[in-house]
Amino acid sequence: MNRQPILIAEDDADDRYLLQTAFLEKGYPEKIEFVENGVELLNYLDNIYANDNIDLSGLPGFILLDLNMPKKDGREVLKELKQHPIFKKIPVIVFTTTKNEIEIKRCYELGANSYIVKPISFDALLKVVENIRSYWFHTASIPVS
Repeated sequence: MNRQPILIAEDDADDRYLLQTAFLEKGYPEKIEFVENGVELLNYLDNIYANDNIDLSGLPGFILLDLNMPKKDGREVLKELKQHPIFKKIPVIVFTTTKNEIEIKRCYELGANSYIVKPISFDALLKVVENIRSYWFHTASIPVS
């Protein structure tokens, strides 16, 4: 069982609450970390990476990334993550309300590993959370170093 944290970048407090509730309701043991914008996300990762005793197992197992956030939006963050020699290995799942095909294509071009449109019901969110976790922690093979 993977014990890497899940990092969720979401500026909406209600969405953060629903996501946390969904992960907990599904009984998942991974630690969930929340940041409210792109600047906080990059600072969070930099703090782990800058540690003198670099333990990359502390990096997130995956990042759920909202696109529309203040300070630094998801597109900018995605571009920076995928240009970083270490952070580019972290799977990034764009998790947004934006359904625009051009936006979806742009995110994949920037290096997104997946693109999911936020569901509108809590039951649908529970299913999405279960599918995301199952895929990224049990099905996909991700390089460790």
